[in-house]
Amino acid sequence: MSKGFGLIVRFTLKGEAAATAFDALCVRTLQGIDALEPGTLAYVSHVPEGEPLVRVFYELYADRAAFEAHEAQPHTRAFLAEREQYLDDVRVTFLQAVAGTAADRL
Repeated sequence: MSKGFGLIVRFTLKGEAAATAFDALCVRTLQGIDALEPGTLAYVSHVPEGEPLVRVFYELYADRAAFEAHEAQPHTRAFLAEREQYLDDVRVTFLQAVAGTAADRL
């Protein structure tokens, strides 16, 4: 399987108020992603059990070019700039798809 490019991003937030503001920022950003990014196949924010100040994003793109197009969008650039005030830490893991039935159907 050569198609599919993804990443997992783990955000650690500064506190409860930061988490609330970060979540609202994510909702605003998703509106642009849904409307303008056909190459973005999945963009999901998760709260790990027992870690209320952590958000884990799973992002899946049709290919690396779709990811780069996502990064260039005004709503993404605004997200990247605004998010910093809410964060204590960010960890990014890039993923290259090798197999998977769900990814094959997308």
